[in-house]
Amino acid sequence: MTKTPAFIDTHAHLGDPRFEESLDQVLDRARLAGVVQIVAIGTTATDSARLVELAAMHRGIFVAVGVHPNHASAAGPNDWPAVAHLASRPGVVAIGETGLDRYWHDTPFPVQQEWLDRHLELAHSLDLPVVIHCRDAIQDCLEQFGRLSRQIRGVMHAFSGTWDDAQAFLEMGLHISFAGMITFTNKSLDPLRDAAARVPLDRLLVETDSPYLTPHPFRGKPNEPARVATTAERLAQIRDIPLERLAQHCTDNARLLFRLPDSRLLAAPSHPELP
Repeated sequence: MTKTPAFIDTHAHLGDPRFEESLDQVLDRARLAGVVQIVAIGTTATDSARLVELAAMHRGIFVAVGVHPNHASAAGPNDWPAVAHLASRPGVVAIGETGLDRYWHDTPFPVQQEWLDRHLELAHSLDLPVVIHCRDAIQDCLEQFGRLSRQIRGVMHAFSGTWDDAQAFLEMGLHISFAGMITFTNKSLDPLRDAAARVPLDRLLVETDSPYLTPHPFRGKPNEPARVATTAERLAQIRDIPLERLAQHCTDNARLLFRLPDSRLLAAPSHPELP
């Protein structure tokens, strides 16, 4: 029997309301698909706090705490101190999701930039990686990162740019993570697939961004961590390497970046006694 490759979903919004009634089943399906660990991503102070509690109850789930750029304008005066406090809690392995977004207009752009700086400084002070959201704002991200006098330990999540963009972020120290977009059949995404083919194997990550960015052929349905295997399979095809090799590199990279213990693997809720 062929062994199922091991995957780490490095970006899943497990706090999304769509998972509230079905999380146990979602985690069961993830484990059966070969997902061994999940990084659950906070988008608000409240969401981050809930995810920290979730990680305490479910082995193999780890957390990034932060305020998403599209939620920053709604944050209260106590939200940032709350995030900073959560950053030192057990199970927290990253800061974010933070970044810049010119697609939506929920938060004034200067406010997004201020919150990005906050996240970058907190991550640096705690020696944690930062999870970067960058939608229609690649040049803005490059300019803001370029003002730093140091490399950035972190990941460009759900990367959507070109190889030239990826090279610039790689030079700044970042990892590049690919989500379901590389599986879409749109020819307009060929430059993204070209980037996916060329990112060095030791800087490559894979994710779902669930419940968003559902990969083909499941588009139209909510995404979930089990489908990281679908995206990884397409990524292996793009790079013309065996899936097992791709999965091993991405898993090793995720464990190194987020300092994930290889002994704490996902235990599906219906089988908590399993390793």
